[in-house]
Amino acid sequence: MFAISPWLIAILAIIIIGFLIFAIIYGVRAHRQQALGGKEELIGKVAEVKTILDPKGTVFVHGENWAAILDKGRAEPGEEVVITKVEGLKLRVTKKE
Repeated sequence: MFAISPWLIAILAIIIIGFLIFAIIYGVRAHRQQALGGKEELIGKVAEVKTILDPKGTVFVHGENWAAILDKGRAEPGEEVVITKVEGLKLRVTKKE
């Protein structure tokens, strides 16, 4: 008859339980972290004006062109604006002071 050592079973159980504890701890830590990407990240960032904002135009931020609406006034290409709000695929911006 074939027999499995109780020590082997105990060692494997300890290894599996240790791995599960490790995975759960790091899973909970990752879940609690703030989002590092997406539209939440854009608010407060500086964007470069690509086409005239009067009040609508485009801006360049994080390697992408975005449709933008300037809150007041006019901004020329090359100027910098600050993102105040994200509405779908449009950014609300204000002139950088």
